[in-house]
Amino acid sequence: MKDEHTTGPQITLEVAPELGLFVPHKRRGGPTALRVDGTSSLGHVVESLGVPLTEVGGVNVHGRPAPFGYVPVDGDVVRVGAVVRPQQVPGAPLRFLLDVHLGTLARRMRVLGIDTAYEAVDIGDPALAARSAQERRVMLSRDRGLLRRRELWAGAYVYSDRPDEQLRDVLGRFAPELRPWTRCTACNGTLVTATGDEVADRIEDGTRRTYDVFARCTACEGVYWRGAHHDQLERMVADAVAEFGPVTP
Repeated sequence: MKDEHTTGPQITLEVAPELGLFVPHKRRGGPTALRVDGTSSLGHVVESLGVPLTEVGGVNVHGRPAPFGYVPVDGDVVRVGAVVRPQQVPGAPLRFLLDVHLGTLARRMRVLGIDTAYEAVDIGDPALAARSAQERRVMLSRDRGLLRRRELWAGAYVYSDRPDEQLRDVLGRFAPELRPWTRCTACNGTLVTATGDEVADRIEDGTRRTYDVFARCTACEGVYWRGAHHDQLERMVADAVAEFGPVTP
């Protein structure tokens, strides 16, 4: 992409309001003129403005859909649209991968029974992108550079830094099936019901005497019961189900 002070084809570009946070202020609020180099693809032009392609629902040239590989020419009128919600991710069960900065969101998604892988340490963008591709998981991140990596299976920018808003954003965008209390918040494994006798070697005697309903993770063998924070989690689950349900059996 070039700027207005260089020679090259000039196009008129408009970015959807939902994508305004990614582009400079002078590109917000309506169509603006933009000089391009005549060789870069439309996808490259959009990314050069700061917009991750994961957030683009499509581009139109003169009102007609155009592929990201299209090379714009002088006089083109381009509109960049936001993704349509709920967004469909074809070709695989809906699963997610979150980077190291989204631990609270990962735990809340697991409470809701959403298949959510999470890296608790920074393994680097190449490794995250490779895992997304290998396991066919939607990469969730606030790192625009990560979301630009071509290896990703699919990706999405997390717009807020507040966990409550992050969760609503993900649920509203992807409409995942909700199966509360079926996944381990520690490892993402599947939970099954268990008796006090079955988990006696993994809990304190006082806990066993106080509670009679337990769940056990089939992967890491972690044990769960209705502890001090359960009411808070119940409210989170109830709010999510009320707005984005129903619950899948």
